Amino acid sequence: MANSITKIFNFTKPLPLSLYIHIPWCIRKCPYCDFNSHQMQGKIPENDYINALLADLEQDLPKIQERAISSIFIGGGTPSILSPEAIYQLLTGVQRRLPIRKNTEITLEANPGSIKDNTRFQAFREAGINRLSLGIQSFNETALQGLERIHGRIEAINAIDKAMKAGFNQINFDLMFGLPAQTIEAALKDLQIAVSFQPSHLSWYQLTIEPNTPFYHNTPPLPDNDILWEMQNAGQNYLAKQGYFQYEISAYAKSGQQCQHNLNYWKFGDYLGIGAGAHGKISETHLGTITRTSKQRHPQNYLQSSPAIIANHSKLTPPEVGLEFMMNALRLYEGFTNQTFIENTGLNLAYLEKPIEQAYLQRWLVKNEKNGIPHIRATDTGMRFLNEVLDLFVP
Repeated sequence: MANSITKIFNFTKPLPLSLYIHIPWCIRKCPYCDFNSHQMQGKIPENDYINALLADLEQDLPKIQERAISSIFIGGGTPSILSPEAIYQLLTGVQRRLPIRKNTEITLEANPGSIKDNTRFQAFREAGINRLSLGIQSFNETALQGLERIHGRIEAINAIDKAMKAGFNQINFDLMFGLPAQTIEAALKDLQIAVSFQPSHLSWYQLTIEPNTPFYHNTPPLPDNDILWEMQNAGQNYLAKQGYFQYEISAYAKSGQQCQHNLNYWKFGDYLGIGAGAHGKISETHLGTITRTSKQRHPQNYLQSSPAIIANHSKLTPPEVGLEFMMNALRLYEGFTNQTFIENTGLNLAYLEKPIEQAYLQRWLVKNEKNGIPHIRATDTGMRFLNEVLDLFVP
Protein backbone atom coordinates (compact mmCIF):
# COMPACT_ATOMS: atom_id res chain seq x y z
CA MET A 1 0.00 0.00 0.00
CA ALA A 2 2.83 2.38 0.90
CA ASN A 3 4.32 1.97 -2.58
CA SER A 4 1.18 3.49 -4.12
CA ILE A 5 1.68 6.78 -2.27
CA THR A 6 3.01 9.53 -4.52
CA LYS A 7 6.25 10.86 -3.10
CA ILE A 8 6.87 14.61 -3.13
CA PHE A 9 10.63 14.13 -3.48
CA ASN A 10 12.05 11.22 -5.46
CA PHE A 11 15.51 10.46 -4.14
CA THR A 12 17.79 8.07 -5.99
CA LYS A 13 20.02 7.36 -2.97
CA PRO A 14 20.51 8.44 0.68
CA LEU A 15 22.10 11.86 1.16
CA PRO A 16 25.39 12.48 3.02
CA LEU A 17 24.72 13.01 6.73
CA SER A 18 26.49 15.32 9.19
CA LEU A 19 26.01 15.98 12.89
CA TYR A 20 25.97 19.46 14.41
CA ILE A 21 26.25 19.78 18.21
CA HIS A 22 25.48 23.14 19.83
CA ILE A 23 27.10 24.30 23.06
CA PRO A 24 25.14 27.43 24.06
CA TRP A 25 27.38 29.03 26.70
CA CYS A 26 30.14 31.59 26.35
CA ILE A 27 32.28 33.51 28.81
CA ARG A 28 31.00 36.85 27.54
CA LYS A 29 28.51 37.69 24.80
CA CYS A 30 30.06 39.78 22.00
CA PRO A 31 28.10 42.90 20.93
CA TYR A 32 27.87 41.82 17.27
CA CYS A 33 26.79 38.22 17.95
CA ASP A 34 23.25 37.06 17.16
CA PHE A 35 23.94 33.34 17.65
CA ASN A 36 22.10 31.36 20.30
CA SER A 37 24.74 31.93 22.97
CA HIS A 38 24.30 32.72 26.65
CA GLN A 39 26.80 34.25 29.02
CA MET A 40 27.92 31.87 31.75
CA GLN A 41 26.22 32.33 35.09
CA GLY A 42 28.28 30.25 37.48
CA LYS A 43 29.27 26.66 36.72
CA ILE A 44 28.09 24.99 33.50
CA PRO A 45 25.98 21.83 34.09
CA GLU A 46 28.30 19.73 31.94
CA ASN A 47 27.07 16.25 32.84
CA ASP A 48 23.40 17.18 32.61
CA TYR A 49 23.94 18.84 29.25
CA ILE A 50 25.92 15.92 27.78
CA ASN A 51 23.17 13.52 28.91
CA ALA A 52 20.55 15.80 27.33
CA LEU A 53 22.53 15.91 24.06
CA LEU A 54 22.68 12.14 23.87
CA ALA A 55 18.95 11.83 24.67
CA ASP A 56 18.32 14.42 21.97
CA LEU A 57 20.34 12.35 19.50
CA GLU A 58 18.49 9.15 20.39
CA GLN A 59 15.09 10.63 19.56
CA ASP A 60 16.39 11.60 16.11
CA LEU A 61 17.83 8.17 15.27
CA PRO A 62 14.64 6.65 13.77
CA LYS A 63 14.65 9.33 11.07
CA ILE A 64 18.05 8.49 9.63
CA GLN A 65 17.72 4.75 8.89
CA GLU A 66 21.15 3.86 10.36
CA ARG A 67 23.00 6.14 7.96
CA ALA A 68 26.65 6.83 8.78
CA ILE A 69 27.90 10.24 9.91
CA SER A 70 30.45 11.85 7.58
CA SER A 71 31.33 14.92 9.71
CA ILE A 72 30.78 16.31 13.20
CA PHE A 73 30.91 19.98 14.14
CA ILE A 74 30.76 21.17 17.77
CA GLY A 75 29.83 24.85 17.66
CA GLY A 76 28.47 27.53 19.94
CA GLY A 77 28.73 29.64 21.99
CA THR A 78 32.17 28.59 23.08
CA PRO A 79 32.51 24.80 23.06
CA SER A 80 36.10 25.01 24.31
CA ILE A 81 34.83 26.04 27.77
CA LEU A 82 33.71 22.43 28.21
CA SER A 83 36.26 20.13 29.80
CA PRO A 84 38.09 17.62 27.59
CA GLU A 85 36.48 14.92 29.75
CA ALA A 86 33.01 16.19 28.75
CA ILE A 87 33.99 16.22 25.06
CA TYR A 88 35.25 12.64 25.38
CA GLN A 89 32.01 11.59 27.09
CA LEU A 90 30.01 13.28 24.33
CA LEU A 91 31.92 11.76 21.40
CA THR A 92 31.98 8.33 22.99
CA GLY A 93 28.22 8.54 23.47
CA VAL A 94 27.73 9.56 19.84
CA GLN A 95 29.89 6.66 18.61
CA ARG A 96 27.83 4.18 20.63
CA ARG A 97 24.64 5.38 18.94
CA LEU A 98 25.71 6.11 15.37
CA PRO A 99 27.97 4.59 12.74
CA ILE A 100 30.74 7.09 11.99
CA ARG A 101 32.75 6.89 8.80
CA LYS A 102 36.50 6.30 8.94
CA ASN A 103 38.57 9.52 8.98
CA THR A 104 35.47 11.59 9.82
CA GLU A 105 36.20 15.29 10.24
CA ILE A 106 35.41 16.24 13.87
CA THR A 107 35.64 19.99 14.49
CA LEU A 108 35.63 21.91 17.75
CA GLU A 109 35.19 25.69 17.87
CA ALA A 110 37.57 27.30 20.36
CA ASN A 111 37.97 30.81 21.72
CA PRO A 112 41.63 31.76 22.36
CA GLY A 113 40.55 33.43 25.61
CA SER A 114 39.22 30.13 26.98
CA ILE A 115 42.52 28.25 26.58
CA LYS A 116 44.61 28.87 29.68
CA ASP A 117 46.03 25.38 30.21
CA ASN A 118 48.96 24.35 28.00
CA THR A 119 47.67 20.76 27.84
CA ARG A 120 44.03 21.56 26.99
CA PHE A 121 44.36 21.25 23.21
CA GLN A 122 46.25 17.98 23.62
CA ALA A 123 43.42 16.66 25.79
CA PHE A 124 40.81 17.72 23.20
CA ARG A 125 42.79 15.85 20.55
CA GLU A 126 42.94 12.72 22.71
CA ALA A 127 39.17 13.02 23.25
CA GLY A 128 38.62 12.62 19.49
CA ILE A 129 38.78 16.15 18.02
CA ASN A 130 40.85 16.26 14.81
CA ARG A 131 40.06 19.77 13.54
CA LEU A 132 40.00 23.10 15.37
CA SER A 133 38.26 26.34 14.43
CA LEU A 134 39.84 29.23 16.34
CA GLY A 135 37.67 32.34 16.77
CA ILE A 136 40.44 34.91 16.41
CA GLN A 137 38.52 37.65 14.48
CA SER A 138 41.56 39.98 14.42
CA PHE A 139 45.17 40.25 15.54
CA ASN A 140 44.79 44.01 16.11
CA GLU A 141 44.57 44.88 19.80
CA THR A 142 42.38 47.95 19.27
CA ALA A 143 40.01 46.03 17.00
CA LEU A 144 39.70 43.19 19.51
CA GLN A 145 38.89 45.65 22.28
CA GLY A 146 36.25 47.30 20.08
CA LEU A 147 34.68 43.89 19.44
CA GLU A 148 34.79 43.21 23.21
CA ARG A 149 36.59 39.91 22.70
CA ILE A 150 37.88 38.16 25.81
CA HIS A 151 41.31 37.66 24.21
CA GLY A 152 43.99 39.95 22.88
CA ARG A 153 46.66 39.56 20.19
CA ILE A 154 49.05 37.67 22.47
CA GLU A 155 46.36 35.22 23.61
CA ALA A 156 45.44 34.55 19.96
CA ILE A 157 49.05 33.82 19.01
CA ASN A 158 49.57 31.66 22.10
CA ALA A 159 46.44 29.64 21.32
CA ILE A 160 47.68 29.00 17.77
CA ASP A 161 51.05 27.91 19.11
CA LYS A 162 49.44 25.55 21.66
CA ALA A 163 47.15 24.03 19.01
CA MET A 164 50.05 23.33 16.66
CA LYS A 165 52.22 21.89 19.42
CA ALA A 166 49.31 19.60 20.35
CA GLY A 167 49.57 18.09 16.86
CA PHE A 168 46.58 19.66 15.11
CA ASN A 169 47.30 20.00 11.41
CA GLN A 170 43.75 20.90 10.44
CA ILE A 171 43.11 24.36 11.88
CA ASN A 172 40.73 27.07 10.73
CA PHE A 173 41.10 30.72 11.73
CA ASP A 174 37.92 32.78 11.91
CA LEU A 175 38.76 36.36 10.87
CA MET A 176 36.52 39.35 10.17
CA PHE A 177 36.96 42.41 7.98
CA GLY A 178 34.99 45.63 7.78
CA LEU A 179 35.62 46.21 11.48
CA PRO A 180 34.91 49.60 13.10
CA ALA A 181 37.21 52.23 11.53
CA GLN A 182 39.30 49.48 9.88
CA THR A 183 41.54 50.43 6.96
CA ILE A 184 42.41 48.24 3.99
CA GLU A 185 45.97 48.05 5.28
CA ALA A 186 44.81 46.85 8.70
CA ALA A 187 42.60 44.14 7.16
CA LEU A 188 45.50 42.90 5.03
CA LYS A 189 47.80 42.93 8.08
CA ASP A 190 45.41 40.52 9.83
CA LEU A 191 45.61 38.19 6.83
CA GLN A 192 49.39 38.44 6.64
CA ILE A 193 49.75 37.45 10.30
CA ALA A 194 47.26 34.61 9.84
CA VAL A 195 49.04 33.24 6.76
CA SER A 196 52.40 33.34 8.58
CA PHE A 197 51.13 30.42 10.67
CA GLN A 198 50.08 28.47 7.56
CA PRO A 199 46.68 27.24 8.79
CA SER A 200 44.91 24.72 6.58
CA HIS A 201 41.79 26.87 6.31
CA LEU A 202 40.65 30.48 6.73
CA SER A 203 37.13 31.83 7.21
CA TRP A 204 37.37 35.52 6.31
CA TYR A 205 34.03 37.26 6.41
CA GLN A 206 32.58 40.74 6.69
CA LEU A 207 31.25 42.03 10.00
CA THR A 208 27.51 42.49 9.58
CA ILE A 209 25.24 44.33 11.96
CA GLU A 210 22.40 42.04 12.99
CA PRO A 211 19.11 43.03 14.67
CA ASN A 212 18.78 42.43 18.41
CA THR A 213 22.49 42.96 19.07
CA PRO A 214 24.14 45.85 20.98
CA PHE A 215 25.92 46.91 17.76
CA TYR A 216 22.54 47.23 16.03
CA HIS A 217 21.28 49.66 18.66
CA ASN A 218 24.59 51.51 18.97
CA THR A 219 26.40 50.99 15.67
CA PRO A 220 30.10 51.91 15.63
CA PRO A 221 31.58 53.77 12.63
CA LEU A 222 32.13 51.20 9.86
CA PRO A 223 34.00 51.42 6.53
CA ASP A 224 31.80 52.53 3.63
CA ASN A 225 30.77 50.17 0.83
CA ASP A 226 33.49 51.30 -1.60
CA ILE A 227 36.22 50.65 0.97
CA LEU A 228 34.64 47.29 1.86
CA TRP A 229 34.63 46.22 -1.78
CA GLU A 230 38.26 47.28 -2.21
CA MET A 231 39.17 45.56 1.07
CA GLN A 232 37.52 42.33 -0.02
CA ASN A 233 39.19 42.31 -3.43
CA ALA A 234 42.61 43.05 -1.92
CA GLY A 235 42.21 40.25 0.61
CA GLN A 236 41.03 37.73 -1.99
CA ASN A 237 43.97 38.53 -4.26
CA TYR A 238 46.44 38.26 -1.39
CA LEU A 239 45.11 34.90 -0.19
CA ALA A 240 45.12 33.49 -3.74
CA LYS A 241 48.81 34.42 -4.10
CA GLN A 242 49.52 32.67 -0.78
CA GLY A 243 48.00 29.39 -1.96
CA TYR A 244 44.56 29.70 -0.35
CA PHE A 245 41.85 29.17 -2.95
CA GLN A 246 38.40 30.59 -2.36
CA TYR A 247 35.81 27.84 -2.63
CA GLU A 248 32.90 29.66 -0.93
CA ILE A 249 31.93 33.27 -0.29
CA SER A 250 33.91 33.48 2.96
CA ALA A 251 35.96 30.25 2.97
CA TYR A 252 39.55 29.80 1.79
CA ALA A 253 41.60 26.63 1.97
CA LYS A 254 44.83 25.01 0.96
CA SER A 255 44.40 22.27 -1.63
CA GLY A 256 42.29 19.41 -0.26
CA GLN A 257 41.61 21.17 3.06
CA GLN A 258 38.05 22.41 2.54
CA CYS A 259 35.72 22.10 5.53
CA GLN A 260 33.79 18.91 4.79
CA HIS A 261 31.04 19.73 7.28
CA ASN A 262 30.25 23.09 5.71
CA LEU A 263 30.52 21.66 2.20
CA ASN A 264 27.75 19.25 3.12
CA TYR A 265 25.55 22.22 4.14
CA TRP A 266 26.26 24.10 0.93
CA LYS A 267 25.58 21.06 -1.25
CA PHE A 268 22.22 20.59 0.52
CA GLY A 269 23.19 17.40 2.31
CA ASP A 270 21.42 16.25 5.47
CA TYR A 271 22.38 17.02 9.04
CA LEU A 272 21.19 16.21 12.51
CA GLY A 273 21.21 19.15 14.91
CA ILE A 274 21.37 18.46 18.64
CA GLY A 275 21.66 20.95 21.49
CA ALA A 276 19.85 24.09 22.59
CA GLY A 277 18.48 25.89 19.52
CA ALA A 278 20.15 23.46 17.06
CA HIS A 279 18.59 23.09 13.61
CA GLY A 280 18.47 19.92 11.55
CA LYS A 281 17.43 18.88 8.05
CA ILE A 282 16.63 15.26 7.27
CA SER A 283 15.55 13.72 3.96
CA GLU A 284 13.71 10.43 4.41
CA THR A 285 14.25 8.85 1.03
CA HIS A 286 11.81 5.97 1.58
CA LEU A 287 9.01 8.46 2.35
CA GLY A 288 10.02 11.15 -0.13
CA THR A 289 10.00 13.92 2.50
CA ILE A 290 12.39 16.61 3.73
CA THR A 291 11.89 17.83 7.30
CA ARG A 292 13.46 20.72 9.16
CA THR A 293 13.66 20.64 12.95
CA SER A 294 14.76 23.00 15.69
CA LYS A 295 15.29 22.28 19.36
CA GLN A 296 14.35 24.25 22.48
CA ARG A 297 16.41 27.42 22.28
CA HIS A 298 17.17 28.41 25.88
CA PRO A 299 19.58 26.06 27.71
CA GLN A 300 17.37 25.91 30.80
CA ASN A 301 14.27 24.99 28.78
CA TYR A 302 16.32 22.50 26.78
CA LEU A 303 17.54 20.76 29.94
CA GLN A 304 14.15 20.78 31.63
CA SER A 305 12.24 19.38 28.64
CA SER A 306 14.72 16.63 27.70
CA PRO A 307 14.13 14.36 25.87
CA ALA A 308 10.93 15.96 24.43
CA ILE A 309 12.92 18.92 23.15
CA ILE A 310 11.82 19.52 19.55
CA ALA A 311 10.50 23.07 19.44
CA ASN A 312 9.52 23.12 15.77
CA HIS A 313 9.43 20.80 12.80
CA SER A 314 8.12 21.38 9.30
CA LYS A 315 8.01 19.47 6.05
CA LEU A 316 9.40 21.43 3.13
CA THR A 317 7.60 21.97 -0.17
CA PRO A 318 9.28 21.67 -3.60
CA PRO A 319 9.44 25.47 -4.15
CA GLU A 320 11.02 25.93 -0.70
CA VAL A 321 13.56 23.22 -1.44
CA GLY A 322 14.45 24.74 -4.82
CA LEU A 323 15.13 28.11 -3.18
CA GLU A 324 17.06 26.63 -0.26
CA PHE A 325 19.23 24.57 -2.58
CA MET A 326 20.15 27.67 -4.59
CA MET A 327 20.79 29.74 -1.44
CA ASN A 328 23.43 27.21 -0.46
CA ALA A 329 24.84 25.99 -3.77
CA LEU A 330 25.46 29.46 -5.22
CA ARG A 331 27.74 30.28 -2.28
CA LEU A 332 30.20 27.79 -3.77
CA TYR A 333 32.58 29.15 -6.40
CA GLU A 334 32.38 25.91 -8.40
CA GLY A 335 28.58 26.05 -8.27
CA PHE A 336 26.58 22.88 -8.76
CA THR A 337 25.76 20.22 -11.33
CA ASN A 338 22.37 19.05 -12.56
CA GLN A 339 23.09 15.69 -10.96
CA THR A 340 23.76 17.28 -7.55
CA PHE A 341 20.46 19.13 -7.72
CA ILE A 342 18.48 16.02 -8.68
CA GLU A 343 20.16 13.74 -6.13
CA ASN A 344 20.09 16.14 -3.18
CA THR A 345 16.61 17.59 -3.66
CA GLY A 346 14.68 14.70 -5.20
CA LEU A 347 13.29 17.18 -7.75
CA ASN A 348 13.59 17.42 -11.51
CA LEU A 349 15.26 20.30 -13.32
CA ALA A 350 11.95 21.93 -14.27
CA TYR A 351 12.00 23.77 -10.92
CA LEU A 352 15.11 25.66 -12.00
CA GLU A 353 14.83 26.15 -15.75
CA LYS A 354 12.96 29.45 -15.95
CA PRO A 355 14.81 31.40 -13.20
CA ILE A 356 18.17 30.05 -14.38
CA GLU A 357 17.48 31.28 -17.91
CA GLN A 358 16.65 34.71 -16.48
CA ALA A 359 19.89 34.70 -14.49
CA TYR A 360 21.87 33.77 -17.62
CA LEU A 361 20.35 36.76 -19.44
CA GLN A 362 21.37 39.05 -16.56
CA ARG A 363 24.88 37.51 -16.65
CA TRP A 364 24.50 36.57 -13.01
CA LEU A 365 24.98 32.85 -13.69
CA VAL A 366 27.16 31.01 -16.16
CA LYS A 367 27.68 27.39 -17.18
CA ASN A 368 31.27 26.09 -17.17
CA GLU A 369 32.82 22.66 -17.44
CA LYS A 370 34.92 21.19 -14.64
CA ASN A 371 36.54 17.81 -15.27
CA GLY A 372 34.24 17.44 -18.26
CA ILE A 373 31.07 17.98 -16.18
CA PRO A 374 28.92 21.12 -16.71
CA HIS A 375 28.62 23.27 -13.58
CA ILE A 376 26.25 26.20 -13.05
CA ARG A 377 27.82 28.92 -10.92
CA ALA A 378 27.51 32.59 -10.08
CA THR A 379 29.63 35.05 -12.04
CA ASP A 380 31.63 37.69 -10.16
CA THR A 381 28.69 40.05 -10.65
CA GLY A 382 26.29 37.34 -9.49
CA MET A 383 28.35 36.81 -6.33
CA ARG A 384 28.26 40.52 -5.60
CA PHE A 385 24.49 40.69 -6.10
CA LEU A 386 23.62 37.26 -4.79
CA ASN A 387 20.43 38.43 -3.05
CA GLU A 388 19.08 39.70 -6.36
CA VAL A 389 19.98 36.39 -8.01
CA LEU A 390 18.15 34.44 -5.31
CA ASP A 391 15.07 36.63 -5.68
CA LEU A 392 14.55 34.89 -9.03
CA PHE A 393 14.05 31.58 -7.19
CA VAL A 394 11.65 32.83 -4.51
CA PRO A 395 8.38 30.84 -4.74
